[in-house]
Amino acid sequence: MALINVKTKEVQIKIVYYGPGRGGKTTNLEYINKKYRDQIKTEMVSLKTQDDRTLFFDFLPFDVGQIKGFDITIQLYTVPGQVKYNATRRLVLRGVDGIVFVADVQKEQRKKNIESLNQLYENLETYNLDLFKIPLAMQYNKIDLKQSDIPILSSQTMQKDLNGILRAPAFEASALKGGNVIQTLKKIISMTLGSIQDQLF
Repeated sequence: MALINVKTKEVQIKIVYYGPGRGGKTTNLEYINKKYRDQIKTEMVSLKTQDDRTLFFDFLPFDVGQIKGFDITIQLYTVPGQVKYNATRRLVLRGVDGIVFVADVQKEQRKKNIESLNQLYENLETYNLDLFKIPLAMQYNKIDLKQSDIPILSSQTMQKDLNGILRAPAFEASALKGGNVIQTLKKIISMTLGSIQDQLF
């Protein structure tokens, strides 16, 4: 639920990057942070543990102009990837307005992608939220591994596994090299802004 401050005419939107551990969520935000450095008003906060690269969240608001006279601020978060941090993942999803699901195209990660998506459904249910009704973009990350000898899943398989029913916009991406990172971000922002416009007077 977007935070709307009528007095200051500000709207704060929360977008969460969700997905399996080491799938590229943090790398997405690091790339965005570097690319849009001039537009970002706060430092990126990243809490790292020895088990997982992101324990809590990356926090990265930047302005995208006005809608109906309201200033819009976007907050970007990632969730920790490891299953043992599920309580933290659930917490980060509180008040979410849009989600980017970052899946890992490596064949060995197929099961983890599906488990992570199922867990996302469950975690959203905690807040009476339905994944089918929340702005969602899919990102099939690490496509650059095609050049290596690492076995990867085809986009058709990723679509079948993760997006057959949801039918969300999907992007093949390389968070490391920046391929389709900004396109994914722009898509989720435009979808999220579209969904909250009705809340504005």
